Amino acid sequence: MIKLTNDNFDAETGSGVALIDFYAEWCGPCHEMGPVIDEIANDYAGRVKVCKVDVDQAQQLAVRFGIQSIPTLFVLKDGKLAGQFVGITAKVKITAALDQALA
Repeated sequence: MIKLTNDNFDAETGSGVALIDFYAEWCGPCHEMGPVIDEIANDYAGRVKVCKVDVDQAQQLAVRFGIQSIPTLFVLKDGKLAGQFVGITAKVKITAALDQALA
């Protein structure tokens, strides 16, 4: 799992497929999504970068991407948005978006 900051976001997500989890430590639904994100990280190891952005510590990123609610998940392909999910999301929906981005 890659922790993204204002400094490394573009370098880490500029190429390939990445799943970005915008979250906060105090967020209950974010904690509920945690095990799902961990499973996806294991399932897609070596094919997808699975990253986390703590919106409290990387407020500039939250503003840059217009994050209004958390958890928010982005699927990026070569730095461009390929999918977005807000709130608790079924693993199958996330993996479908990742599979499409990888195709």
